[in-house]
Amino acid sequence: MCKASITSVLILGGTSEGYALAEALADRADLRVVTSLAGRTSEPRRPAGALRVGGFGGVDGLAAYLAGGRIAAVIDATHPFAATMGDHAAQACADLGLPLLRLERPAWAPVPGDRWEPVNDWYGAVVALRMLGARRVLLAVGRQALAPFALLDDVWFLVRCVSPPSPLPAFAHAELLLDRGPFDLDAERMLLEAHNIDCIVCKNSGGSASAAKLQAARERGIPVVMRERPPRPALPAAADVAAALVWLRDVLAPQP
Repeated sequence: MCKASITSVLILGGTSEGYALAEALADRADLRVVTSLAGRTSEPRRPAGALRVGGFGGVDGLAAYLAGGRIAAVIDATHPFAATMGDHAAQACADLGLPLLRLERPAWAPVPGDRWEPVNDWYGAVVALRMLGARRVLLAVGRQALAPFALLDDVWFLVRCVSPPSPLPAFAHAELLLDRGPFDLDAERMLLEAHNIDCIVCKNSGGSASAAKLQAARERGIPVVMRERPPRPALPAAADVAAALVWLRDVLAPQP
């Protein structure tokens, strides 16, 4: 009796979409699903299926992993700002002729009442804060993007991160708040009120887990300095797990 072959699929994860995709594929007996996490968050949530943690060692290291693991398809479900990993995945998959999908939630878009200041990098955000005259800022940019804001010695920052920065930059005036989304609207309203926040700095991550702060800012009439997403390689793309499942079905279908 022939044993059914098992196809290996790699999910470059870290987002809720990546976790949801792994969960949707967990019961497939014909698939071995591996989720790779960068390892930047302590005690990350464990996805369904197999897990690997850590970098690959650039394009060559990723290509070697894909070839050695006989990976048949790759889904890049990394954070919209994980541009380096996205570039490496595009190059490695192109070199090996492997199908690659970008699974990415849609970006946020401003609505009437929003006061957004779009910027392309964090030093541009620092300039925007100076121009706005901000004095009490909710800084929701992740622990690796804090250093440029320590240049502002006349601004008080509420630094919200999932994990403690190591080290925390030498802010003149700051308070560290360790918290993990999703954040609800009432809590975000109370946070802005309690700390008298007059500006928010964040990434255009999209999704619902951290969107409440944008509505709270709109209601409060305060500006949001919004870092735009970095460019990504031109790839087949899916905005949700259902579309990713259709793509995977098609690319793994036996060829006539």
